[in-house]
Amino acid sequence: MSTPTPGSSVSTVLYEERLWPALWIWLVAAGAAGASVVTFAPINLTTGFIAATVVAVVLGTLLVLSTPRIVVTATHLTVGRATIERRFLGGASAFTGEDATAQRGPQLNGIAYLCIRGWISPVVRVEITDPDDPTPYWLTSTRRPDRLVAALAS
Repeated sequence: MSTPTPGSSVSTVLYEERLWPALWIWLVAAGAAGASVVTFAPINLTTGFIAATVVAVVLGTLLVLSTPRIVVTATHLTVGRATIERRFLGGASAFTGEDATAQRGPQLNGIAYLCIRGWISPVVRVEITDPDDPTPYWLTSTRRPDRLVAALAS
């Protein structure tokens, strides 16, 4: 198997996005770390600050490591841990507001692949045309739905 050369159509990224947690998620993590000071302060204030530091590092690491990426290249779509060849993709549709809520809720197909984040409202639905794949579509959160749809259309 050969490695694609930089600049080739195989490795050229047409669209890329990280679904970073919203500011309020980071504030909740900071609050949890701060709460550990209060929890351990009756034992020892130094222990409380050490616990807060450990909790902050662990939560921060988990938030960073669990942040999925969306990458569109000339040949593949990657959403989170899943990758599919673009030749198996049908149409892509962007949804915002109440339409996005309906896609994530009452209109959701139970066997669709999901990469949704509660702090990102817009979603893009990408139809899957592979006859051997039972997954009807992928649904992913995105902060730039129109740009993702345009990249998939190119």
